Amino acid sequence: MLAWSRRAAAWLAAGPLFLGLAATPPAHAQARPGATPGEFDFYVLALSWSPSFCEATSERTSRSMQCAGDRPFHFVVHGLWPQFHRGFPEYCQVPAPALENRTVSSMLDIMPAPGLVRHQWSKHGTCSGARSAGAYFEQVRQARAKVRIPAQFESIAEPLTVTPDEVEEAFVRANPGLTREMIAVQCDQRRLREVRICIGRDMNFTACEEIDRRACRRDRLVMPPARPGRS
Repeated sequence: MLAWSRRAAAWLAAGPLFLGLAATPPAHAQARPGATPGEFDFYVLALSWSPSFCEATSERTSRSMQCAGDRPFHFVVHGLWPQFHRGFPEYCQVPAPALENRTVSSMLDIMPAPGLVRHQWSKHGTCSGARSAGAYFEQVRQARAKVRIPAQFESIAEPLTVTPDEVEEAFVRANPGLTREMIAVQCDQRRLREVRICIGRDMNFTACEEIDRRACRRDRLVMPPARPGRS
């Protein structure tokens, strides 16, 4: 019961992005709470299309830093998730070792909220086997740096209609070594929510049948534009 209470507190503190995506785990497979840190097969790098999140949460009047602050967000890091070929580990240390504020702040250039950074450490980072939180977030940064965002998604001024195949193909063309078996698009009823890319423990792209199998199957998706920044 105590472990559950701690997890619930972490969820409530996780910030708007996590709360908006909580229904979508790394894969629709069996979670394994309390697994041994460092025992996993590969990573999933989850890149969320922030304008979709903000458009969805605007219906719930979100005033988060991500959606109402000065900075316009595009693709942001949702997380880097240790993954099994079937299922995924989570919450491998309860309570998780505390995060220093400077570690949290250092990630806000690629992750949109302090609560998200803290939650990702508690749920996923503790399963990575990294020697410290700082080392885990260096892995997050290394994984993000490996992925080039296709140019056509860098600056969207008006709603863009795409297919999941078009998005996957754009990422494949922009990233040598990436194939369609290594990437999956996630969606809601009409919007592109997330692009998930599978990366091996050696930080090279890797195939991931389970992630690919659970990809979005809708014919058409909308990518809302990022809101204008403020000077």
